[in-house]
Amino acid sequence: MRQGAGMNHFEAVRALVVAAHPDDIEIGCGGTLAALVRSGAAVRLLLATAGERGGSGQERSDEQRASAAILGVEQVEFLGYPDAELPLSPDLIWKVEAQIKTFAPSLIFTHHPEDTHQDHRTLSQAVVSASRYAHSVLFFEGPTSIDFHPHLFSDISDTFELKIAALKAHASQVYKSGVQGLDIVQIAHANAHFRGVQARVAAAEGFEALRMLLPVGLGGHWQVRPNGCQA
Repeated sequence: MRQGAGMNHFEAVRALVVAAHPDDIEIGCGGTLAALVRSGAAVRLLLATAGERGGSGQERSDEQRASAAILGVEQVEFLGYPDAELPLSPDLIWKVEAQIKTFAPSLIFTHHPEDTHQDHRTLSQAVVSASRYAHSVLFFEGPTSIDFHPHLFSDISDTFELKIAALKAHASQVYKSGVQGLDIVQIAHANAHFRGVQARVAAAEGFEALRMLLPVGLGGHWQVRPNGCQA
């Protein structure tokens, strides 16, 4: 998913991002979403909880909407489940599946299934079930991910500052990283540059694929144009 090298043109992409808490999305794929929006993609954010265990649920919801606006995302929805008590239930799977049916995404992002936070694990499992007929599902990374080995990378060199600005919009959470001596912005810097080194670019976000439909030819969801040329 490198725009600068002419790998992918994001025209006509519809991306659904399903996350457990406000700020999970920006940490995991904020730079990629900003690039998608810039290229005309439709993006919807679906939050399972308002993250009220980390502060005021209303404040965190407002921060999420403000952060989404920085990335250029207009569609933000909350499912209203209790923070830290997200149940792996038919109801959760049905609600995610309903979003997939109505929004018809060509690309879905969610948490990596191996994670030390119970809500992240639960939601990832629910999305795997709900997206069983979807073409492309990617797992993003977070500070609590474990055994995460990305094999897909998105070059966010051009949108990294937007990612950081979006993270800073979660003002109530910046200093609640759980990592001694580092706030979430510093963690984002470190991880983006590390993944960038792996991808041979300045800054990147890494993903694992549940499955990925390659955009080969005009029949794919993404149009591939050599050397970044426009058709």
